[in-house]
Amino acid sequence: MKWTRFRIKTITEAEDVIISALYDIGLEGAQIEDRIPLSPLEKEQMFVDILPEGPEDDGIAYLSFFVEEKEDGSLELAGERVEREEVGRRIREQLEEVSEWMEIGEGSIAVDETEDVDWINNWKQYFHQFKIDDILVIPSWEKVEAEEDAGLILHIDPGTAFGTGMHETTQLCIRQLRKYVKPGARLLDVGTGSGILAILALKFGAGCALGTDLDICAEGAVAQNCEANDIAPERFELLIGNIITEKEVQDRVGYGCYDIVTANILADVLVPLTPVILHQLKPGGIYITSGIIDDKEQTVVDAVKAAGLEVLEVTYQGEWVSVTARKPIK
Repeated sequence: MKWTRFRIKTITEAEDVIISALYDIGLEGAQIEDRIPLSPLEKEQMFVDILPEGPEDDGIAYLSFFVEEKEDGSLELAGERVEREEVGRRIREQLEEVSEWMEIGEGSIAVDETEDVDWINNWKQYFHQFKIDDILVIPSWEKVEAEEDAGLILHIDPGTAFGTGMHETTQLCIRQLRKYVKPGARLLDVGTGSGILAILALKFGAGCALGTDLDICAEGAVAQNCEANDIAPERFELLIGNIITEKEVQDRVGYGCYDIVTANILADVLVPLTPVILHQLKPGGIYITSGIIDDKEQTVVDAVKAAGLEVLEVTYQGEWVSVTARKPIK
């Protein structure tokens, strides 16, 4: 399948208005390229370990719209067959109308063709089976080559949710889980993503797990990975919501009932999360955190201590840090 891309050069202040105007003529699903720094909420909703520093915002934005190209060369726009030139004309008309009452910058339109690409699955060519100590992590599209020598096997397919086990922060959490999980333990995994930490905890002997995540994509990933690892649905529950700010989520998660809480998130999220999690932990419960770049170590350690938790260990891998703490028994 071929697509025609219409790429508009504009300014960041005009992004939403232009997208809305072009939606009215049948163009949907804009791809936005700009240098606006992410807000704290947007960073919180990302399921990567850390975001690199980007270039300084220059106020320029590019909006790309993709329209399916038919065999005869025409384009399908809102159920109508139109020529490429006509789509361009309609876009220019909308841009001219918007420019009459607000600045839109250059407002130029570049047109090119692109082949259909399965972006959701294209990354799979880079993800192959690998080992974390004696754990074989293997994607769903590969086979175990020597099962008798594989050790503990984890079948993982992150889909559109973060978490393959390849990143140092995840491996730090896995090693701490292996150290502290006791048979029948109850686990809470905040920012569960693909469910990798909770699933491994269950394989290590935990009795049940509950994961929370902000991204709805986690639902499909967790369900698929539980099935691939023979984890019964009743052993791993998932809630979508923000445990830091939503009282309803905190109530559904429960209080004083978890032997272990894991949180492989950004340090800037761990700081407000930690005093909340204190209430979910049992007395003597273990709090395992990661996603901490080395220069943020003290920030997280201070937050953990301020919440009244005892720091047990600080472990390192590369430039990443994991802080493990315990809730006092009293």
